[in-house]
Order: sequence, then structure tokens, then C-alpha cells
Amino acid sequence: MLKRLVSSPSGTYRRSGPARGSSLLRLLGGTIACCGAVFGLAACGSGGSGGSGSGGGSGPIVIGASISQTGDFSSDGNFVRQAYQLWADQVNAQGGLLGRKVVMKFVNDASSTEQVVTNYQNLISGDHVNLVFGPFSSLLTIPSSEIASRYGYAFVEPAGGSQVVFTRGLKNVFEAEPEAGYQDMEVFGRWLLSLPPSERPKTAAYVSEQDPFIAPEVTALRKVLEAGGVKTLYNQTYPIESPDYSPLALAVSNTHADVAVLGVNIPDGTAFTKDFIQQNYNPKAIIYANGPDQGTSWVNKVGQHNLGGMAAPIGWLPTLGTYGNAQMVHAYLKKYGGTAAGMSNDVSEAYSVGQVIQQAVEKAHSLDNAKIIAALHSGMVFKTVQGNFGFNSIGEPTGSMFLGQWSGGKWQRVYPPAAAQTQPVYPKPAWGSS
Repeated sequence: MLKRLVSSPSGTYRRSGPARGSSLLRLLGGTIACCGAVFGLAACGSGGSGGSGSGGGSGPIVIGASISQTGDFSSDGNFVRQAYQLWADQVNAQGGLLGRKVVMKFVNDASSTEQVVTNYQNLISGDHVNLVFGPFSSLLTIPSSEIASRYGYAFVEPAGGSQVVFTRGLKNVFEAEPEAGYQDMEVFGRWLLSLPPSERPKTAAYVSEQDPFIAPEVTALRKVLEAGGVKTLYNQTYPIESPDYSPLALAVSNTHADVAVLGVNIPDGTAFTKDFIQQNYNPKAIIYANGPDQGTSWVNKVGQHNLGGMAAPIGWLPTLGTYGNAQMVHAYLKKYGGTAAGMSNDVSEAYSVGQVIQQAVEKAHSLDNAKIIAALHSGMVFKTVQGNFGFNSIGEPTGSMFLGQWSGGKWQRVYPPAAAQTQPVYPKPAWGSS
């Protein structure tokens, strides 16, 4: 669920996968500096409201999106592209947007921060697209949203939850998710502290990548649990270039903490899980920043029999009765195949971008991006497959995140009670028993 920022050898970024190369913070600074240089050379003096001025045209509405079709983000990028196109197909089947056909224009950014800047520059100033949708990942969102802002384009994106996305003074950026990403893991703490005092965990161990997105998540959760009386036995961050997770996993295991908090990406989470099993460390509760919510890709890595009790933040499930969800899942499986249980969260997040833009355009009754941005900032509640949410003054979503957990062989929403599909599992079953 979490949109973490991880450096790759080429200086591009991905949400998951083993990390190597330069310091992420140094690369982040370089990315923003590079973006600034692009503005000076190509976008300086531009601006305006972007897009066409009203909804009264007769030609197609062209929406541009930079997609990671190759490179480190390509797996996620494929889901994002599928969802964007699926939304457009369904809108067109219902008569279009403002009565006009929607055409998606996709360009490949190769998972590169430099290429994503070039792509949005070309889409807006060269192709003159009416609207744009955001790319995958926070670090592709950061530089590309600057380009969109310079030209006055609304920038609704599916996977840019880092605080940095929202703290640069931009008014055009909006994340189409129920809750600001860096608050996601706190729901796990709220659940544990809701247990009867005699059942609550007494101790916890925390391990996290040195990542500007994940690390604050883990810190926020630790503060919640400490305030509730849960003692910290271990708290360690590690370089994202770390080649060996075994010493960290051993250190966590040796604490015998009741709760294990893993601020990790999917390969790290897989490694920690396997080490915990080998060391026979079975905490009463365990949460991952990312992994258990990723359907068959996670199940195949850790094994179906080890899933019981694994938790992660969740904003979507294929079985939810949210706005348009059943129709989206049916249409997605018909068009792309697979199973509902195997669908990636990327699909729901990207599809929600289209739903949000559609409702903002219909409220503004215009393709003028300034009016669309105003509609997004108007305080209205947007209905999406992930649930209903609005945006605060800096574009962060204002809905609610939920806790997901593997229970009875299914990935289900378990907290808060009003939204739960089943009771949370506590304590976690032994490894290999579920």
C-alpha cells in the first residue's frame, strides 16, 4: 500500500525491489535540481490555465500520462496503464466526458526521473493534451508535478504519498487515495491499543529502511504504541543499499518482542519473513509497510501456509461495496484476465485517478484546468472504488485508511470495526499453520 521511495543503480526509483546505489536523499535533491534546470531551459515563463477553456468542443478529450513501461517500475506501470485505459473505456461506453470521447495518450518514462520530466513537458507544450494523469511512485511524481504546475495543469496521481510531494507549495497536486500515505501504519497501533488491557502486547521491535517515506511511517506508529504503554525493545533503520538482512532479522528475533514492525519493501519483507521462520520467532502481531496486500505476487514469495496474521495498511479490496468497484473488477477481469484475489492495489489507485478527475470536470463543467483545480480544492467528497475522500489545502487525501490482514486464507479488511469484513487475528498463528 505504501508508496515508498527506493533508489536504483541508474538513479531512477521504484516502490519495491532491493535497493543499491547512491544515497536516496542526495538523489532526491538532484532530481529536484534537475527539474529546476528543465524549467529554466524549457518551461520558464509558461503557465496559464492549461487545457481547453470549456466543455463545449466536439473533438476527443486527450489525456496524457507518463507510464513506466520499462525499467524498475514496469510491473506497477503496467497495472497503472491498464487501469487508466479501463477507466477511459468505461467512460466512453457511458457517453464520454462532457459528451466527448476520451483518448488516453501514454508515453514511456522508462522509470526515469529525467524522462518523466521530458514526457510531461512534451505532452503539455508539444501535444497540447487537455488533461494529464500522474505517473507511478513519489519520486516520479515530484518532478513531473512541478512541470504540470508550471503550465497550470491539475495533477491527480495514484502513487505519490511521500510528504515531500505535498510540502513544496504546489496547488495542483492531489493523491487519489483514502488517506495520506505517511499516516497509513498508525491504524495498526490503534487496533492493538483497542484490545483489552490484559491482551495488549507489552513490547515491540521496529526495523525500517532509511527512506524518507517509510521511516516516518514507522516512527509515527512507534509513537502511537509507546504512548499506549508498549515498550520498545529494538528500533533500527538500515541503509537501502543493505545487501544482507539476516543480522537485522536476528536482532529482532532475539528481542522476542510481542510485535514486529517492518518498514520494508517487498524483497526485504520476504527476507525478514524467511529469517523469522528459520529462527522460530513468531510475534503475536506483525505488520509490513508493503507486501501482504499485493495478492499472488506476495503469496508466491512467502507461501500460502505462512500468511495467517500478516497485516498491512489497506485502502481497497476487490470485494468492497464502494462506488463502482464491482463494475471495475468485472470489467478488469474481462479485459485483462486473472482473478479478483490476484488484482494489484495499483489498479484501484490508478482507476481512482480517473474517477476523481471525472467528478471534478463534471463539477466544473469545463476542461479549464484552473476550474478543475478549484473543484478539487472545493471541499467536495469524491466517490471512488477505494472509498470516499476529499483533499485538504495541500492536496493530501482526507479519507480513512484501514487495516488489512490475512485471515482464513483470505486478505481481508479487519479494522476499524465499522468497516471490517472479519475479526482481526490475534495472536498471530504459528508459521506454517495457516
